[in-house]
Amino acid sequence: MSVKKDASGRRSVQVEVEVPGSPEEVWRAIATGPGISAWFVPAVFAEKGGKPVSLTLSFGPGMDSVAKITAWDPPHRFAAEGEPAPGSPPMADEWIVEAKAGGTCIVRVVHSFFASTDDWDGQLEGVEQGWPGIFKILRLYLTHFRGMPCTPAMAMVVAQSSAAEAWKAVTGPLKLAGVKEGQTWKAPPGVPPLGGTIEAVSKTDKMPNVLVRLDAPTPGVASLGVFPAGGTMVLLSLYLYGDRAAAAVARDQPLWQKWMSERFPSDAVSG
Repeated sequence: MSVKKDASGRRSVQVEVEVPGSPEEVWRAIATGPGISAWFVPAVFAEKGGKPVSLTLSFGPGMDSVAKITAWDPPHRFAAEGEPAPGSPPMADEWIVEAKAGGTCIVRVVHSFFASTDDWDGQLEGVEQGWPGIFKILRLYLTHFRGMPCTPAMAMVVAQSSAAEAWKAVTGPLKLAGVKEGQTWKAPPGVPPLGGTIEAVSKTDKMPNVLVRLDAPTPGVASLGVFPAGGTMVLLSLYLYGDRAAAAVARDQPLWQKWMSERFPSDAVSG
């Protein structure tokens, strides 16, 4: 994976995934607020005259990202432009849905900006590296939970320890160290009920992650990972589906945040 550069100064990265569903079903997942919230982060489209004009993504308390909608062609393509970080060049995001034979679609995202130096290439590469793991959640959502109401939740801390140390601090107590894809897992006593089937394990040094398809406390998906973000961010993302999801999130999210913060009592900044 690398940043593509052309003579005009445009720099871009592109990531894609094949997912089940018709273009209309996939479009609802990637181009509506409830759809995006069901596999990524809480999202809200603002409309004017019945047409979306902006998209707000909430990555945590005080971490909203607002982008202006610049193209809208359902169910095939939309584009937006925003500032991903203070002082960075405006970044253009293009989302494309391409139908395939057999009832699947390709979802492709392209991020690009114009710059005369390499100063922001690292950020663009970081965005690129994050999408494969997120797209696994999208695929799980469209495969098992398509169209179900979702209540998302997250618990996070930013620690000053290394990724390896932070990963050990959370996976050890949760009995997630050494788990393998396909095995069943249940959270040990002392934390809110959580359990299901291990769907994916990423063992990269800087961005390890475990993805679980949940059957408790409700049907859903849990993603636990660490990644560099002004330190080491440790993030538990929960996507709970169905009529019991909201109650489960209201009960368990504060408990998960408390548990996460207790793992790093001396240096963590809670989200």
